[in-house]
Amino acid sequence: MSAIEIRRFDAPDQLLDMNEHGGISIVRMADGSTGMHAIFEAGWTWEADEKPLLGSPDSCPMRHTGYCISGSLIVRMIASGIKTRISMGDFFEIPPGHDAHVEGSERVELILFAPPEHQH
Repeated sequence: MSAIEIRRFDAPDQLLDMNEHGGISIVRMADGSTGMHAIFEAGWTWEADEKPLLGSPDSCPMRHTGYCISGSLIVRMIASGIKTRISMGDFFEIPPGHDAHVEGSERVELILFAPPEHQH
């Protein structure tokens, strides 16, 4: 019989702590799907704040599906150099191979979703 599963970002399975520039709380569901609550403070860049926590890949290797709660994030696709602004109220899909930075002085807050990894 199926049951409803509830997880909370204030009790994450993993926390990527980016010190004064924010962090990402990660929760994993029983089926392997994940939810992430990302807070990036003004001055946050993928290059300086997240890349070292991921083992320093050339670009972010993950696909992101999510919703922007607040702020403005500039995401750049490395291969093409195309930059896209993601702002409050945007639902988005970002392919792997990008970097990003916070635009302006407002905190960026995102909710990100990922399917179970074995389904890729």
